[in-house]
Amino acid sequence: MALGRSFLLLFLATVDAVYLNKWALKITGGHSDADLLATEHGFTNLGQIGSLRGHYLFEHHDVVKRSLDASPLHHARLQGHPKVHWIEQQQIRTRVKRDPNYRYSEKAVTNLNDPLWQQMWYLHGGASGGFDLGVVGAWRKGYSGRGVVVTILDDGIEYTHDDLKQNYDPDASIDINGHDKDPIPRYDDTDENKHGTRCAGEVAATANNSKCVPGVAFNARIGGVRMLDGDVSDFVEAQALSLNPQHIDIYSASWGPDDNGKVVDGPAKLAKEAFIQGVLNGRGGKGSIYVWASGNGGSLSDSCSCDGYTNSIFTLSVSSASEHNRKPWYLEECASTLATTYSSGENYHERKVMSTDLHNGCTDKHTGTSASAPLAAGMCALALEANPELTWRDMQHIVLMSANHSPLGDGQWITNGVGRYVSHKYGYGLMNAEAMVSLAERWTTVPEQNICFSEEKTVDLAHVQAKVTCSYSRRGDLQLHLISPNGTRSTLLPRRKNDYSYGEFKDWPFMSVFYWGENPTGTWRLLIENTGSMRNTGVFLKWQLIMYGTEAEAVQLKEVSHREYDDYVDVDDKNDEFLWSEKVVVIVG
Repeated sequence: MALGRSFLLLFLATVDAVYLNKWALKITGGHSDADLLATEHGFTNLGQIGSLRGHYLFEHHDVVKRSLDASPLHHARLQGHPKVHWIEQQQIRTRVKRDPNYRYSEKAVTNLNDPLWQQMWYLHGGASGGFDLGVVGAWRKGYSGRGVVVTILDDGIEYTHDDLKQNYDPDASIDINGHDKDPIPRYDDTDENKHGTRCAGEVAATANNSKCVPGVAFNARIGGVRMLDGDVSDFVEAQALSLNPQHIDIYSASWGPDDNGKVVDGPAKLAKEAFIQGVLNGRGGKGSIYVWASGNGGSLSDSCSCDGYTNSIFTLSVSSASEHNRKPWYLEECASTLATTYSSGENYHERKVMSTDLHNGCTDKHTGTSASAPLAAGMCALALEANPELTWRDMQHIVLMSANHSPLGDGQWITNGVGRYVSHKYGYGLMNAEAMVSLAERWTTVPEQNICFSEEKTVDLAHVQAKVTCSYSRRGDLQLHLISPNGTRSTLLPRRKNDYSYGEFKDWPFMSVFYWGENPTGTWRLLIENTGSMRNTGVFLKWQLIMYGTEAEAVQLKEVSHREYDDYVDVDDKNDEFLWSEKVVVIVG
């Protein structure tokens, strides 16, 4: 018993938080009120956080810049002030680039003169069976991303690169790490900060200029946010996610919590607020579009269900397929993945993605879901050029409805209640730019969101969330499955063999896109399964089913309305402990 306790304490010591000398807070009043409040209590007001009104960042110079201990005294000085709505001392958050090499080793559009063009197999029929992403077809229809602004949230971009400088947009750029507006990467002997430049080239490298590659949206404007080359905290993420939302159309992110199969993490308070403000107010109310790489922890049995960024209803989560239309070794499976693009393969011998590189160079070695998300962002830019009025929800519908499942033979596809093929590996299938722009051209924008309770309307579903609160003696042995009244089953949480912690999920919103288009009327079942020892124990407190969808009259090219539906169930008034040695079914209906 003593040995077990010592081990637990040692484990906890390795994951202690690191606190910064900065506090984020939301206050009543404007900048002058924030200045006065800071001065009164010995802080410095560093200014508003991104475009989040009323949210400010304070710094205290008498507090150590990084500490394993919080500063409750300084916190309390502000917390009790009547103008302070909430306050939080900032912590360093682990965020990794989704390049598996980074993590685990360290005039005719068909006749371009860019030197790597012929090697871009994923754009011109070079994948197994002659498949590609349909980008050339979109180009032939006249779309190249013109008028669309994309920014890369990463470690900076080399905007002086000959393939990027023509499309570089300083108004879509900032250096959060260096506290200035210049997102040029920090250079070192290992070229560690090449990630953002590679992602940027995939989106908007200039075409037909005898340099490197054409970007998918080679006439789009491209910006960069340097945020991963330093301490990442909640305010850093929020500042990036809320950068110039009336100018930037698409934010592309190829990073997230550690993909080691042990972590359950996602956006904190400020980043959540940035997402919400982005989809509500960005792009003149049409909503900012957030494209996210689903994760590279597949070889470590990680699941993107435990990543609160890809698991969010606000992000367009993108997975990867190899040139042979197979699951790559790094792919994470989850029910929140919407669609897939190509990237590096099952093994190190398969072809990778071509792009721009540091020092005005080119690369044929971009990899992982890090490379998949920017391809998707470029394809979304083509669709936005075809129809600039698309909302963030429109874009998710278009991606889903134009995706092609047929090339991806190992998808373990199921057919949902309306006949759509969907997979935990690939979402609804391989994205296709030509199909996306064709659909966008004749798309009717969805109306403004409304809210009502589930029993008041018959709806067709889009996203479904099961918000779960429970604890478990070995969290990685826990599995959760959700079954709709139509019989569609999705795995909200698969087994994660490396997550051996005694852990919990507290109001964790597991999200599934498997039920898109289904009528939710009837009984929903949540299945809780122990995949480990009979000695495992847990406490199941509550779960909440949240459905996002449209009224039943929705048709393929026009939605009538959008609703949010809530149903709350307490399993028991007591927090009963029990053995999860068999499946436990909780019924909502």
